[in-house]
Amino acid sequence: MSHDDSNDPISINRRRIMQGLAALPVLGLPGLSFGANLPTAQVNTTKLAVTDTEVTVGQLHSATGTMAISETGSIQAEQLAIDQINAMGGVLGRKIKVIKEDGASDWPTFAEKSKKLLINDKVAAVFGCWTSASRKAVLPIFEKENGMLYYPTFYEGLEQSKNVIYTGQEATQQILWGLDWAVKEKKSKTFFLVGSDYIWPRTSMKIARKHIEGHLPSGSKVVGEEYYPLGTTNFNSLINKIKVAKPDCIFIAVVGGSNVSFYKQLKAAGVTSAKQFLLTISVTEDEVLGIGGENMQGFYASMKYFQSLDNPNNKKFVEAFKAKYGPKSVIGDVTQAAYLGPWLWKAAVEKAGSFDVDKIAAASPGIEFKGAPEAYVKIHENHHLWSRTRIGQAQADGQFKVVAESPELIEPNPFPKGYQ
Repeated sequence: MSHDDSNDPISINRRRIMQGLAALPVLGLPGLSFGANLPTAQVNTTKLAVTDTEVTVGQLHSATGTMAISETGSIQAEQLAIDQINAMGGVLGRKIKVIKEDGASDWPTFAEKSKKLLINDKVAAVFGCWTSASRKAVLPIFEKENGMLYYPTFYEGLEQSKNVIYTGQEATQQILWGLDWAVKEKKSKTFFLVGSDYIWPRTSMKIARKHIEGHLPSGSKVVGEEYYPLGTTNFNSLINKIKVAKPDCIFIAVVGGSNVSFYKQLKAAGVTSAKQFLLTISVTEDEVLGIGGENMQGFYASMKYFQSLDNPNNKKFVEAFKAKYGPKSVIGDVTQAAYLGPWLWKAAVEKAGSFDVDKIAAASPGIEFKGAPEAYVKIHENHHLWSRTRIGQAQADGQFKVVAESPELIEPNPFPKGYQ
């Protein structure tokens, strides 16, 4: 026997509770998917790969080639975030499906694969790239086809796009605070700059040189500057130049597999942390796996994230990552920044109530992610993140001990006056 229970006290209370829940902010209720019942025609007006139950995204990283040592962690972290989001009900009530493409450490391949993802697969977003060369190769395609890229790597800045959310740091956040720390804590005055030979290291070192020569105390100077092609394995002539120059600080941005050869040869030549201060902006825990902790021990890195960060968000993240990828897996700065991508995209989609790229781009500034393993991030109007910079000292076990941290979040400034 049925009866009208609309005036029943329990029903009234239930309605009040549900109304109260509906009024709470979306990010405060990660288990609920805002707009889950919105019709597909309303949340997808640009013919993206979105159905009533599923939304398709792309992943575009180097799973092979010299950059795989660095990019594998990004692939893993993005997948972990997507799995966690799907376990909570997805985005706007739709589960995320992933199409993975391999850029193969080759920039024309990145461009070709980005066209496939955007034009053929019509993905709603892409999480991808690592090197600036790969990002520069795909950027015109994302802008022409109006796709959205979540780019996880610390990079040189001098770029801003409606079609990119930069989840790593730009150069001024990572470099300037790190160099200031080197002067203050290590009394560095002379610097030897080393980088791989492409846009990120060259632009980063240009910014570093301008800071050293124009902003650090009188007497600060660059005593050497060298670049080597990606994949270089012989650094003996460079090491001899460093020994002759006797810099207070080797400031280095060598990327990918070349790091393994460089640090092993450095140690073999007797250049260790006991005798030489070295500050890298390119070696994370992912690269140390290949380099070996014993070859990096005592050297320093300037990053926004280290796996050893002691906060509740990071402990949960590290535990989940190791549960999925094994107890020996490690997490570096770019891996963590890659993990932020799907979460920031989800927050923007739900704030916009739409998968449309224009609406997501407009909704992104001001979005906060309080669950970030690095503790807290916020999207700036320029599509970069406010974040802290930290200095870590490499340990024999391959981890970094955090020895310094910027007291405040550093505002992203991709077009710094006087550094271009």
